[in-house]
Amino acid sequence: MGDKRTDRAFIGSFTSSGGRGIVVAAVEPATGALTEIGVVNTLPDPSYLTVDHAGPGPVLYAVSETARGSVAAYDIAGPEPRPIGVPVAVRGEAPTHLTVVREHLLTANYGSGSVTVLPLGTDGSPGTASDVRHCEGSGPDRARQSGPHAHQVLSDPSGRWVLAVDLGADKVSVFSLDTREGKLTLNGETSLRPGTGPRHLAFHPSGSHAYVLGELEPSVIVCRWDAVAGVLEPVRTTPLFPDGTGEAVSPSAPVVSPDGRHLWVAVRGTDTVSVLALDAAGGHAEPVTSVPCGGRWPRDLVLQPSSTRLYAANERSGEVTWLDVDPATGIPRRAGSLSVPAASCVVFA
Repeated sequence: MGDKRTDRAFIGSFTSSGGRGIVVAAVEPATGALTEIGVVNTLPDPSYLTVDHAGPGPVLYAVSETARGSVAAYDIAGPEPRPIGVPVAVRGEAPTHLTVVREHLLTANYGSGSVTVLPLGTDGSPGTASDVRHCEGSGPDRARQSGPHAHQVLSDPSGRWVLAVDLGADKVSVFSLDTREGKLTLNGETSLRPGTGPRHLAFHPSGSHAYVLGELEPSVIVCRWDAVAGVLEPVRTTPLFPDGTGEAVSPSAPVVSPDGRHLWVAVRGTDTVSVLALDAAGGHAEPVTSVPCGGRWPRDLVLQPSSTRLYAANERSGEVTWLDVDPATGIPRRAGSLSVPAASCVVFA
């Protein structure tokens, strides 16, 4: 690699579908253009990534979305990612998401419908799992909801709670994390309409609301969030296609603008980015328009930090596209792309 630029993107991919592992790209500050500078191919199917800046230095974590799921850590302080230790088993199947919460790494394991907690060492390396919480429940879609399928796990903005989004059981579970024991305790569950298939959620910058994205029923469920009690309360549902669509659609990723005015949703099938306007309080989401994402099957959508630029990981067309966003209207426009076979996720450091 040898490029010492600090503006970098890390792109996950499915090696089982022709991906090359974790692609490292330099980011041109003025235009947001990506240029590949290297590849890390030490982990099968590194489909989702996250970067932690709070530990010993910037560390990149990746899931291995395989039947015997695992996670790996990489030191990214230098010009080339350096593995920290060896991959560690999550004791769950097909992990699809991970996050760092108070010196612990948590994974959402889609295949086994569970959430795993792994304590982090002083060097950032994940240790043996300290807890595995198996979810329960099912939904009406027998093909996708015969059992629980945890798809995302994340901390709320206050840092007090851990939320797990379960596509198979149509619910969001709220946990507290005992950092001394590395154990999760269930605080409560929010049930959504059967068949919603919640995939991911994103918080409003104020922390007062969250937006749950339905994958099976293409919609945004606006929820009130009580950070004191740790309670998520659905208040209204906004269909992404109020007039219907003739195509099989599968929304994948919600993104909220830092000013809290816009919500963007990547939609597979239509291969678009839906734009929704949020009111000042964050309690209403109104569809504005949809625009092409610039590729096929956008599995992930992310906003570049400190910019008005979106990046879509287009899995089936094998590319990451970047879209410049009009700050007034929130409407994105394709500006360029980088070829990344079986792209699945984009993070920045």
